[in-house]
Amino acid sequence: MNFEAIFYDFDGVMTDNTVQISQDGSEFVRVNRGDGLAISEIKKLKIYQAIISTEKNPVVKARSEKLQIPCFQGVLNKLNEVNNICEAKKINLKNSAFIGNDINDKEVMESIGLSACPSDSNQTILGISDIILQSKGGDGVIREFYDYILGEIR
Repeated sequence: MNFEAIFYDFDGVMTDNTVQISQDGSEFVRVNRGDGLAISEIKKLKIYQAIISTEKNPVVKARSEKLQIPCFQGVLNKLNEVNNICEAKKINLKNSAFIGNDINDKEVMESIGLSACPSDSNQTILGISDIILQSKGGDGVIREFYDYILGEIR
């Protein structure tokens, strides 16, 4: 596949889908540095990347800023959001991928060119994904997907 874009869910893909909350209400998540490296390498391939999250949380924005990729938060209909981005950027949806893990990702995953998910995803998502990655959420999902992309390019 000639990838034009890769869209990522955040919780359960870039994280292990858990959150720590401090006494003052601040939230903390664990991310994988290998995913950050993979995103940097994917940028070199001129593939558009973005985080599409239902959550609206400063931690998602902070991570997207560190990765230097766009982040769309509070998204209730991920398919509409991805379609809008593809239209604005002149990206072919069928030449794009989405990595998700839960039922709010289902509609976009069924419509996009290639869908992938972590091995610990919701059963419905495991059933519809084109690729089930060996990694669990937060354990290098994007790093593993990058290896997949390299295999497709070669």
